[in-house]
Amino acid sequence: MSAPVIPPLSPELERWVVARAMAGADPGEVIERLRAEGWEEEAAVAAVTAAVEAHVARESQARGLPPPLKVPVLAEPNGASVLDAGDRQVRVLASLQLPRVVVLGGLLSDAECDALIALARPRLARSTTVEPETGGDMVHPDRTSEGMGFARGENALCARIEARIARLLDWPLDHGEGLQVLRYGVGAQYRPHHDYFDPAMPGSEVLLRRGGQRVATVVMYLNTPERGGATAFPDAHFEAAAVKGNAVFFSYDRPHPMTRTLHAGCPVRAGEKWIVTKWLREGVHH
Repeated sequence: MSAPVIPPLSPELERWVVARAMAGADPGEVIERLRAEGWEEEAAVAAVTAAVEAHVARESQARGLPPPLKVPVLAEPNGASVLDAGDRQVRVLASLQLPRVVVLGGLLSDAECDALIALARPRLARSTTVEPETGGDMVHPDRTSEGMGFARGENALCARIEARIARLLDWPLDHGEGLQVLRYGVGAQYRPHHDYFDPAMPGSEVLLRRGGQRVATVVMYLNTPERGGATAFPDAHFEAAAVKGNAVFFSYDRPHPMTRTLHAGCPVRAGEKWIVTKWLREGVHH
């Protein structure tokens, strides 16, 4: 059966749809406007999607921006509140469209959190960042945590969590880096930064050869700090609280600030914060 023909939006309606979408409006509001004008819901969704994608493509070309990449998709607007991760049911607690951020409840069990901390603790060292000229590791004053990294599938616990994330995001298991565990003491933080590799930096070429660009991040909280330690998105004026077992997912379809995925690990004000991070790549990571 051939796909239904989707009539184009009028120029006036297209301008309104794009303006509302770029302002971060509730997608349901935009769809309801079209339905009120006689559109079927499926056709309205397709027309809005096409209009926004066309606008982004035109703007990208005009500004010389990098083309968009395919990214993991999680939690459709006004969709299910509980997601099937295979061996676990995960709750959707909050969802932003721009930047694309989803806060998840109960991605990890308390026992899994405690076990990851126990495995990671003996291997902690001062955290590093990517050295922009070479792609190697460097200690940077913006990142004041301790950390360590597991190889992908290094043990049964890591393999189980990685499989859960792959199913939840419908993203290939081998399109991801190994889990990285971080510990933040009082005052420790990670100042605002992006997770993608900046193509303008010489060192990014080395990293991109090992699986392509990063396209999404999952930050999972292994404990609940007494105070502080939230994950903040300054461009969206939004914070995800650090709560044991919960997680925050965000995706970025190109290595550019237009994704609004600038984020920070806020200072721990009392106690400590433990997290485990999973970065997703556009290709097979090796």
